[in-house]
Amino acid sequence: MAKQYHELAKNIITQLGGKNNIADVYHCQTRLRFKLKEAQLVQKEELEHLDGVSMYLVNAGVHQVVIGTHVKDVFEEVSFILWELSQDEGEQETSPFVQQIIDFVAGAFQPVIPALSGAGMVKAVLALLMVFKVIDNTSQTYVMLNTFADGVFYFLPLILAVTTAQKLKANPILAVGVIAMMLHPNWINLVTTGEAVRFFNVIPFTLATYTSSVIPAILVVFVQSYVEKWLNRIIPKSVELVFVPMLTFLIMGTLAFSILGPIGALIGQGLATVFTYLSETASWLPAVLIGGLLPVMVMFGIHNGIAPLGVMQMAQLGYDSIFGPGALCSNMAQATAAAVVAMRTKDKKLKQIATSGAITGYMGITEPILYGVSLPKKYPLYASMAGGGLGGLYAGIMQVHRFATGSSGLPAVLLYIGDNTMFFFVNILIAMGITIVSTAIITYFLSLRFEKVSIEEPATKTLTIADTTVVTPISGRVIPLNQVSGPVFASEALGKGFAIEPDSELVTAPFDGTVMTVFPTKHAIGLVSDSGVELLIHIGLNTVELNGQFFETYVSEGEHVSQGQKLISFELDNITEAGYGTQIPVVVTNTASFSQIDQVADGQKSTGELVLEVRV
Repeated sequence: MAKQYHELAKNIITQLGGKNNIADVYHCQTRLRFKLKEAQLVQKEELEHLDGVSMYLVNAGVHQVVIGTHVKDVFEEVSFILWELSQDEGEQETSPFVQQIIDFVAGAFQPVIPALSGAGMVKAVLALLMVFKVIDNTSQTYVMLNTFADGVFYFLPLILAVTTAQKLKANPILAVGVIAMMLHPNWINLVTTGEAVRFFNVIPFTLATYTSSVIPAILVVFVQSYVEKWLNRIIPKSVELVFVPMLTFLIMGTLAFSILGPIGALIGQGLATVFTYLSETASWLPAVLIGGLLPVMVMFGIHNGIAPLGVMQMAQLGYDSIFGPGALCSNMAQATAAAVVAMRTKDKKLKQIATSGAITGYMGITEPILYGVSLPKKYPLYASMAGGGLGGLYAGIMQVHRFATGSSGLPAVLLYIGDNTMFFFVNILIAMGITIVSTAIITYFLSLRFEKVSIEEPATKTLTIADTTVVTPISGRVIPLNQVSGPVFASEALGKGFAIEPDSELVTAPFDGTVMTVFPTKHAIGLVSDSGVELLIHIGLNTVELNGQFFETYVSEGEHVSQGQKLISFELDNITEAGYGTQIPVVVTNTASFSQIDQVADGQKSTGELVLEVRV
């Protein structure tokens, strides 16, 4: 049994820097493989001297502990200890309860989005063929194309079984096996017949259909993950290959049909009732809220927990009016606000970011706009929220809904063709028109005030762009920007620069300049050097969700600062324990204004060391 390796597993965790330093763990035939947050916390010599460890090595950022053929037993004990420690910490949860729910829901649904999007576009093509009478619903072509699109939705419980099991670190194959029972034709026949089913003439199985469902599969796999861990601990290794799967199927099959499946179906029916009520009685509400508040939701990660409601509604009712229409209006609003800013501003760097951001925004990707334009300038954010809310209001009043899940950009309008009508397609176009026109007008009039200095150029000081050097704002390990975990920074969508894995807690000015923006959440600051380099220093990844907790600022917008002057302090350990990455991207946001930006140093550096050269 794995329990005999408890002490070894405990010691391995300790020598790797403790539970909080372990981001992920898995194994191959002979090795435990760890992904760690801080490599410098590993006690290499102590680790290799543990009785039971053959070797420790690092390859491509993965920390490998060579165990031998009994690696699976050690892995199970390591996994159990990590889980147990998480439970014991109680009040020291890695993130608030609501955030944990959002993280779980997002982890289960996000991997499914590509399949749902692909199926959705097939449905859109099918709808177009029907509208233009290329085919009719009696043809074999219609039947097969509909099969292409509906296969994902019909077997959605199986797909969710895989993603949910992966999120919970359960066996995805066993999870699929359990959910497959609930979709088996024998069970469907029993439900269709309507005759009461009693297992061993004792346990009643509730007659319910689980095809295309969402909640039952997630609930069953959630419970299975704990049953599986328990079985792996109590069953001897010599027979676990047979008895763990067998007992998992027997226990979970019984629970699925008698308790968990019916509870999930009941929750699903409740959600369907709520969705129907919102669609028919308060159809304006979801579209207004999403259309107006989506940028704020994205800032705090809340959208990851709300977007799956659209998938659930589609599984229950065959359409989505909860998330899709509002999200499309919001993205069109943000893109339009960025386009107006690009036309109005004379700031070359901002014009570059706003122009490229508007293009990607109309395609459904708005993060570059949000972090590069809307938050620094503020008024485009207000304008896009107002315009998105107005467009969402119209879409909601007209009860617009989409018939498949996909992106929320211009190509997504095809998803609103369905039910042999162009009604929803026409009205989403009108909603988009209202959004774009209202956002453009609001943004323009706000720009008359907020872009006044840039447009009229009555400034008392002329800024001459010149070659500049940027020093490290904090001590730590300097890395290239493309190694940052956040894709928005790593892709250099916001500009070129570098990043730091900090080992201290005070950010200082990397040059002489002026504070342009201090984010309300205190996790980021925008500076402009006396020589014209505009710099964004972003402390941690997704740390906006902390809403200012663990951060303190020492400067205000418009204040002139000298190199080395303290800007922001933060609590590194608390941010790490809260489950957030602590890499600090440092980005030249007006990259387009310079001919060359070179990172001239990397590795461990102290505060104030030269790391970036910017040339005109």
